[in-house]
Amino acid sequence: MFLDIDTRQGSMGAYLADERMSLPPRAAEAVEGRAPHGITRVLDVVLAGLSLALVAPLLLLIACAVRIDSHGPALFVHRRIGRFGRAFPCLKFRTMVVDADRVLIEHLAHSPDARAEWERDHKLRRDPRITRLGRFLRRSSLDELPQLFNILIGQMSVVGPRPIVEAEIVRYGAHFADYCSVRPGLTGPWQISGRNDVSYDERVLLDSRYAHAKSLLGDLAIICRTVPSVLLASGSY
Repeated sequence: MFLDIDTRQGSMGAYLADERMSLPPRAAEAVEGRAPHGITRVLDVVLAGLSLALVAPLLLLIACAVRIDSHGPALFVHRRIGRFGRAFPCLKFRTMVVDADRVLIEHLAHSPDARAEWERDHKLRRDPRITRLGRFLRRSSLDELPQLFNILIGQMSVVGPRPIVEAEIVRYGAHFADYCSVRPGLTGPWQISGRNDVSYDERVLLDSRYAHAKSLLGDLAIICRTVPSVLLASGSY
């Protein structure tokens, strides 16, 4: 089936349990004390619903292309951290080989430069795990289109910090409470500020400032600025 899903990172049941991460008491209090943005949720549902209706044929085409380009399922489910520190199954089109974990471990073991880059940015400019089609999907951000379903469900928002993995929590430090106070987004301050050209520390500060200054007008401005950023593939690899 073209829409097979890779769940190697954990069982779907574990994701759907919506488990809360352990937060320091003061951080948890700060997160719980922030009011939800109801109008933002309405905007999310409308935009995600309309977008899915428009791009449905494209989703099917990409799914077929992923299956043809390399062995493995079309979709990849990755455990990410969302609002209130809850884990959720983040959907993406598969852009890596099926044995990506092994390939990464071997690559980092044989390349000190790559290991240093990974420890610094949690990204690699020359990532051996990425497939031929995967590189194009990443540069064009088409690999993230399945996250429209995450938005409809309420696990993500159209605008917000990019969802992080558990290993990245420590890098947010005290700013993790800010990250957890809003839903992670399909686009956000990181995307319009240079993406991978932005250092990780700068990304954390961008997310923190966004959480504190979040507004409907600010979100609409980010959505408008996302279009040229995607077309220019700024900082994308």
